[in-house]
Amino acid sequence: MEKTDQQKIRLGLFIIIGSLFFLAAIYFVGNKQNLFGNTSNLKAVFGNVSGLQVGNNVRYAGMDIGTVKSIEMINDTTINVAMAIEDKMLVHIKKDAIATIGSDGLVGNMIINIIPGKGNANAVIPGDIIQSYSKSSTDEMLKTLDVTNKNAALLTADLLKITHEINNGNGTIGTLLKDSMMSKDLKETIKNLKETTQGTTASVNNLNKMILSLNQKDNVIGVLKDKEVAIKVKTIIDNLEKSSGEIDKVVTNLNATITNIKEGKGALNYLSNDPNLVKKIDSTMINLNEASYKLNENLEALKHNFLFRGYFKKQAKEKAKQEK
Repeated sequence: MEKTDQQKIRLGLFIIIGSLFFLAAIYFVGNKQNLFGNTSNLKAVFGNVSGLQVGNNVRYAGMDIGTVKSIEMINDTTINVAMAIEDKMLVHIKKDAIATIGSDGLVGNMIINIIPGKGNANAVIPGDIIQSYSKSSTDEMLKTLDVTNKNAALLTADLLKITHEINNGNGTIGTLLKDSMMSKDLKETIKNLKETTQGTTASVNNLNKMILSLNQKDNVIGVLKDKEVAIKVKTIIDNLEKSSGEIDKVVTNLNATITNIKEGKGALNYLSNDPNLVKKIDSTMINLNEASYKLNENLEALKHNFLFRGYFKKQAKEKAKQEK
């Protein structure tokens, strides 16, 4: 059965429209994957790519600038990721830029975000390896949240127990809340502490006043701050030091003299340490006293003797004249 011209026209239109859609899709996908533009390679090394796949987008400052070209496993902790970046964007990416792996939205595909650096580094060149930073994966965050939830549950249970004990009046806090007598005593204690604090404040103020008054010239410390008084005090101290030195010399000489006396040197030691000499001196003094007493008696006898009476009367008259 031969097709009519109308059917042939419809078939041709369908093929043409389908071809146009196919070419548009190829162009759109190629444009997304940078298949038709000039690109250069940049690399980044990660410890975990978190589900990143070849063909995922690469963004810089929120703009799509390329795609993931390849993902190569170097070892168990190193993964090399190659990125195809538009040539026109290389001048904007500096060598201190940092590459991170994130998600496109909450549940979107994984992408690489290149964060601009803060320094004034030079622009990257094709083949450079930029710094990378691996963020925590969703599984790790969920594990952390799970541990946090368990800890929060334990803390809540403990808080409930503590609250129950406090409400029942158990423990120190419960006793303070339930015991009215202890509450009253606590109020009295706080009141006494307040009064003590006020007294202490007053004492400190008085002490400050006393310290300030020390700088005035009508007290000892204030006078000592005067330069003239300080010079006089220094002179007195110097004189005292000199006098102390002279006294030390005198004491040294006196000690030497006493030592000589004790060691038997000189007449003083002989007089003080010889007992026979002392006895002789005592006997001599006694004899002198007796002789003096007898001499006085003899003089009295001579005064009354007629041979010497005139002589003594003459001496008395001359003495009286001299006294007048």
